[in-house]
Amino acid sequence: MKIDAQILSIDQASAAVAVDGVTFTYHGADRPALRGVSFTQAAGETIGVMGASGAGKSTLAKCLNRIVPEFEDGDFHGVIRIAGESLEVLRVCDVAPKVGMVFQDFESQLFSTNVAHEVAFAMEQVGMDRAEMDRRILPALEAVGLRGFEHRDPMSLSGGEKQRLAIASVLALRPSVIVLDEPTTDLDPEGRAEVFDLIAKLRAQGLSLIVIEHESEELRAADRIVVLREGEIAADGPPAEVFARTELLTACGVRPPGLGHALGLLGIDAQPKSVEQAYDAIERAYPRLATNQIGNVNARPESSMPVAPAFIGIENVSFSYAGGPRVLDSIELKVEAGEFLAIVGQNGSGKTTLAKHIVGLLQPVAGRVTIDGKDRAEMRPAETARAVAYVFQNPDHQIFAATVEEEVAFGPRNFGLAEDEIRRRCDEALEAVGLQNERQSDPFLLSKGERQRLAVASVLVLRPRMLILDEPTTGLDHREQLRMMALVRDLNRAGIAIVIITHTPWLVAEYARRVVLMRKGAKIFDGGVREFFMQDELLRSSSFRAPEITELSRRFGTLALTTDEFVAWVKGRA
Repeated sequence: MKIDAQILSIDQASAAVAVDGVTFTYHGADRPALRGVSFTQAAGETIGVMGASGAGKSTLAKCLNRIVPEFEDGDFHGVIRIAGESLEVLRVCDVAPKVGMVFQDFESQLFSTNVAHEVAFAMEQVGMDRAEMDRRILPALEAVGLRGFEHRDPMSLSGGEKQRLAIASVLALRPSVIVLDEPTTDLDPEGRAEVFDLIAKLRAQGLSLIVIEHESEELRAADRIVVLREGEIAADGPPAEVFARTELLTACGVRPPGLGHALGLLGIDAQPKSVEQAYDAIERAYPRLATNQIGNVNARPESSMPVAPAFIGIENVSFSYAGGPRVLDSIELKVEAGEFLAIVGQNGSGKTTLAKHIVGLLQPVAGRVTIDGKDRAEMRPAETARAVAYVFQNPDHQIFAATVEEEVAFGPRNFGLAEDEIRRRCDEALEAVGLQNERQSDPFLLSKGERQRLAVASVLVLRPRMLILDEPTTGLDHREQLRMMALVRDLNRAGIAIVIITHTPWLVAEYARRVVLMRKGAKIFDGGVREFFMQDELLRSSSFRAPEITELSRRFGTLALTTDEFVAWVKGRA
């Protein structure tokens, strides 16, 4: 896509950001992370930056505040100006008051003993007068909705509150530009909503914002979308124009907005910003469609379980961490062989704690967990590992070997299997996850998606009957998400029971067959996926929402879980 002439006409001297011919290659890399990137950002403009993992998004962000090339060595060419001033001769500390940066791992920015000290820290580093610092702390906290939190320990805040605190510490410097690198990674839907509500408020105040994000729906309100592919700008324009280019987005590892994609498949040339706009557009194009809404559906009681014991039985399990409140409260749950179950709920609701009880990483203070009717507490670790495997949210928490092959071989070797059997199993597992050509690679040089698949292979090699995956798509671009979930679906079709812990509604809708909703350590829903997404009040109270395409379908009196399902329904009725 050619850059809009209006964008090019922005005077670089008056632009909030002007990037001119920036190319950067990390030290030791065989190709540039950025190649001839040029764009300008008008004062008060919000730009959304998208692209596959490794496309150069985070590198571009770090160029804007001189972390690249000052702290991360490499070969840098080009010019970057902030409000007309070149960054070439400035230090990182000089740029910090001009360009505020909120990193993807926002918790790594938090370390002070209370919220007020956290906000003050950045101001201290630029040598600000104490009286001026005191004047800025409360307005910064007020701006992010944390007034009254001054004396709270940052580690006691929720995920969304921590992210807003990281933004407040940047706002206190009063920069002219704020860069947010995937600001809602790891947040539950409530935390995501908090952060994007704040971004909307900052935009309304006229701040210049650059927001790096994988989810296209979150960027529909931006002024412009810049899509990067292999370090180059592949598209730059208004959201409606860029998001209409479905094939380009897919090729760039970007998931097109579901509503716009559905309308495109229906032959409607529009990029709606809401379910209501999509509904109106379809109603105009297909006036004969029925428009009766589905009413609320109360959750049906769970069907009685079979007399034979379930594969996994969680019987009245309660748990508390040392000195803390109950994290699990009398949980009853059964999982049958071959199921595909999604566990959802807000951060801190007990999802991961429940999963760790199933695999034996935690022991209940009351109740018990059974595997095939046998108390898991009486089973040897090797016996449990052959029945149930667990893949951590961060694959780096379980990867440690020098090569991919050694990583996968560790489990069966540790269990004393013969070398020829180990080789057969490694071949099988690596082929299943598509890493058979990376046997001798250093695991930590793989992409995040590849490391995630390696973590799956390292437990799959033990041939477990159940696989639990904690946030298996977090931090992955859309192409990697689809590849990961295709693997998971294939494993399920091969007979392996799957449990995924996720905050992503479309993953639940498209892949799971059963949903368990957790809140404050209790199980408050257990049933089918369609039934779950019809529980309006339950979803609202739990800060979870159906995919937009599902909400749209309900406006027309049906319930579709995927775009293809909805489009087929509309065409069938029309």
